[in-house]
Parts: sequence; structure tokens; C-alpha cells
Amino acid sequence: MAAVATMTRPGRAKERESERRCIATGESQPKHGLIRFVVGPDDHIVPDLGERLPGRGIWVTSTREALSLAIAKKMFARAAKQAVVAESDLIDRVEAMLAKRCQDVIGLARRSDQMVPGYDRVLEALERVPVGAVAIASDAGTGRRSVEYGAGDLPVVRGLTSMEMGAAAGKGTVSFLAMLRGGLDETLVRENDRLSGFRPEGTGEEK
Repeated sequence: MAAVATMTRPGRAKERESERRCIATGESQPKHGLIRFVVGPDDHIVPDLGERLPGRGIWVTSTREALSLAIAKKMFARAAKQAVVAESDLIDRVEAMLAKRCQDVIGLARRSDQMVPGYDRVLEALERVPVGAVAIASDAGTGRRSVEYGAGDLPVVRGLTSMEMGAAAGKGTVSFLAMLRGGLDETLVRENDRLSGFRPEGTGEEK
């Protein structure tokens, strides 16, 4: 798994980003909305979320549907111009890797004092410090609406569960996080955008 340091630098998000063509949809779009794959030495398809592995990149839109189509229609073999193996758990592995990347960003923010966990502390941070993004666990219940209202126009990411957020934040479970401005907030939003293609938005209701 690539370290956070290999992720796209947040400052480059505002620059014109090069585009790649998805083998499943046929559409071209900026790279941050796709996942790069390469053919490994054993002819297996390998996800390259950090975009650092050697070899010709094969790009797929970051959604469960696009990756399922690419596998079912044997589009990886067509793109690679050779026989390849796309393992049956590839979709689940990609989802887990995307979630881990989001957790890595939160973990780095925790170590850099750029993250505020917990319902009360998040609401306070939204009023007192420069927050760049808010994370709400997909299974969050009570307090969801208050945090969404407090966030206003800020980006809200909802891809991780409370257990996943808690593990990244060094806690048991965490349903709400505030990411302070400074770059990592933008990185989390971008990584969560890719993860959201594999997970529906949280539908937890107020209790």
C-alpha cells in the first residue's frame, strides 16, 4: 500500500490535471477520478492507487460499476494486449485500499495536529478555527444534521465507518471529524471521492 506521501499533492488540485481514458466507459477525465492498474510480473492485474508502479497504466473510473464491467467484459486483457488475470476479489481489494488511503490521511492529520475528533469538538472547531473539510461516519446517527448544518458550504466526506475513522484517529469509534485547512483536508476529499464510487453515502438517521 502506498504511503500518503505518494498521493497527489493537494496544491496541484487547482492546476490543470492531465486526463486519462477509462477502458470501461470510454470517457476521458482527470486522473483523480480514476484508478490506475498495471499488469504484474505474473500477469495479474494490480491496483496502483499511488500511480508509482512501473508499466503501462490501465485506467478505470473509480466506481464499482465501471470496474465490474471492465472485469466482466475482459477489458483489461484488451487494453494490455495480452492474457491477464483479474482476481475475483479485485473489487473488494480496491475498495479496502481506497478506505485505507482515507484512513492514512486522517492518521497523518492526527499526528500533525490538523484533525479534531468528536461531536462537541467538531462543532466548536467549526466556530473557532479554519476547518477545511468535515468527515461524518457512514453509520453516524445522532448529531449528523447538526454537524452538516455547522459545516455549511465546507466539503463533507462520508466514506468511512465510525470504526474506520476511530482507528485512524487513534480512538475506539469516531463518528465526526474536522480536518483543519492545510492541504490534508483537500487530500481527504479527493481520496474520499474515489472511495464514494464503491460505497453509497451514509444513510444513518437521527435518533
